[in-house]
Amino acid sequence: MAVISHGARQGKWDSHHVTNREGRVIPFAACITSLAAGLLIVTLGGAPHEMTALAGAGILCLIASIAITFGLHFKISMHAQVAALAVVVLAIVYGPVLLLLGVLVVWVCWSRVELRDHTTAQVVLGALLGVLLGGFGYETILRPLS
Repeated sequence: MAVISHGARQGKWDSHHVTNREGRVIPFAACITSLAAGLLIVTLGGAPHEMTALAGAGILCLIASIAITFGLHFKISMHAQVAALAVVVLAIVYGPVLLLLGVLVVWVCWSRVELRDHTTAQVVLGALLGVLLGGFGYETILRPLS
């Protein structure tokens, strides 16, 4: 967030939301560096396997977002993606009753559209990637670690 705020103050993008797709290169690079460093720390630090799987799932989602943003020129909602990833991983770890938290994902998606930062398609795709890649990535990474 510090990288994004600093860039916004310097005028590199319009605000801390980085609504212009081209301006997302530096924030994405900062995110992937941060997640990779986190993955390295939890792996080398002997953190529970669930933490390693969560960091790996986050990286998987971020890589997909970068590919979609720059390859397909489509601005995906990272807010929706992270919210959906969080809910699906909580449901995997603590049980399906936590899928009721999906209402929070709906609220996040609604707010992004209401603020006119994203279209409905952008938040739906973000949420779907969070559920599918986040959940699948978490399970796939966790299975061999356990």
